[in-house]
Amino acid sequence: MKKIKKILVANRGEIALRIIRTVKEMGLDTVAVYEKPDSEAYFLRFADQAILIGDGPRKDYLNIDKMVWAAKKSGADAIHPGYGFLSENPDLASACRDAGIIFIGPPPDVIRNLGDKVVARDIMKRANIPFVPGTETLPGGEKGLQAAVTFGREHGYPIMLKASAGGGGRGIRKIASEGDLRIQLPQARSEALAAFGNDNVYIEKCVESPRHIEVQILADEHGNVLHLGTRDCSIQRRHQKLLEIAPADLPSNVLDAIHATAISAARQAGYVNAGTVEFLVDPKTNEFWFMEVNTRLQVEHTVTEILTGIDIIRQQVILAEGGRLNIPEERVHLVGKAIQVRVNAEDPKNNFMPEGGKRVEVYQSPGGPEIRLDGIVYQGYKIPTDYDSLLVKLTVRGYSWNQTIQRLKRALKDFLIVGPKTTIPFYLAICDEPDFREGRFTTDYLDNHPQLFDYPETEREIARLSKLIAEIHARKVNPYAY
Repeated sequence: MKKIKKILVANRGEIALRIIRTVKEMGLDTVAVYEKPDSEAYFLRFADQAILIGDGPRKDYLNIDKMVWAAKKSGADAIHPGYGFLSENPDLASACRDAGIIFIGPPPDVIRNLGDKVVARDIMKRANIPFVPGTETLPGGEKGLQAAVTFGREHGYPIMLKASAGGGGRGIRKIASEGDLRIQLPQARSEALAAFGNDNVYIEKCVESPRHIEVQILADEHGNVLHLGTRDCSIQRRHQKLLEIAPADLPSNVLDAIHATAISAARQAGYVNAGTVEFLVDPKTNEFWFMEVNTRLQVEHTVTEILTGIDIIRQQVILAEGGRLNIPEERVHLVGKAIQVRVNAEDPKNNFMPEGGKRVEVYQSPGGPEIRLDGIVYQGYKIPTDYDSLLVKLTVRGYSWNQTIQRLKRALKDFLIVGPKTTIPFYLAICDEPDFREGRFTTDYLDNHPQLFDYPETEREIARLSKLIAEIHARKVNPYAY
């Protein structure tokens, strides 16, 4: 085994703090990196060491050479990439290997193969894993257009046009007709080139109104693979997840089949470390198809952790050292239900427009049994304009679906954030929506429930009072006293 002593976190914000906390619990040293706009960021306060890597914004968090330089400068012998930024970039894993630094994630060839959605499909095909009908990477020019047209005529519309290197909901277009395909194919190639460095695209048959189900897996380099259950991530906007539930509400035989398929997929790919195998599920028949493998820690890993009691980041470090999986299968009993919501500084009524530049005047977080908060917000926090708008992830657990919803609703009502608009009232509206309460939701849930955006924008009395108290503290005088 390779013993890790110091870990550099190649990320920022909420996930950097999340990683730092576990690493410190393990008795290891932590190194944070930051760009100038993050000079006073909350996560920096918790690291043993912090290194400025550039003026930013965003570009230095994407610079592999600077990450390796910072690791060497600080004496870190391992790098954890978190999620986003460089987390699924095989070149970072390769650079770490070449520099003698442990990369806390899968091997570079695994990341590279699974990051190309067409290659990933070929890998799964060899393992007889079911997947949605689709094409290889389309050739360039007229030949590629004709291949796309032929597929559309054979399988019918709508179809999904996807970037081969896509991820995180990016590079995906729903195509309604052949005329639409002819217009959008060149646009999709241009977008793929700008976002991912190549213009490779492919086509899949569109499974309309599916459920989006994923399986958390852990794998060691000795051939052992373990699943940690399912998550239902169907409630999305623009292919970006908003609310995640664990475990998925599926018949036990279907859950067993999905778990087994995810483990087979990981074995076929030669997977090591933590990852997520994602599926589309027909809500009427429960037939499922492989979609992709995310070769990193997921934003929604907290719903799995709160149910299993397993710290996934701790396991990532152990696996990166070459350790064996030492979690008995009988421990993976997902008792009850858990929900995670992403509390963002966004205006849901205005197409989820970020509230960058605003300041949190009052912050009061909820508490109580089975409530977990992962975030970087505090009273006086200024919403960044250069980075994402995530404030805090709220995860709740109950022993039944109804109890979990009621606990989430209570926690959201107790949550007080004054200053920016947030997604809190939007989630409260979802908690009261009948289909959600009955567990009926698919990937088009928001499209089919536009009334969710009609929630009232009334400032609660406690918010006004808290705002006044904060103002009195700031000014050292009551502005309304006379």
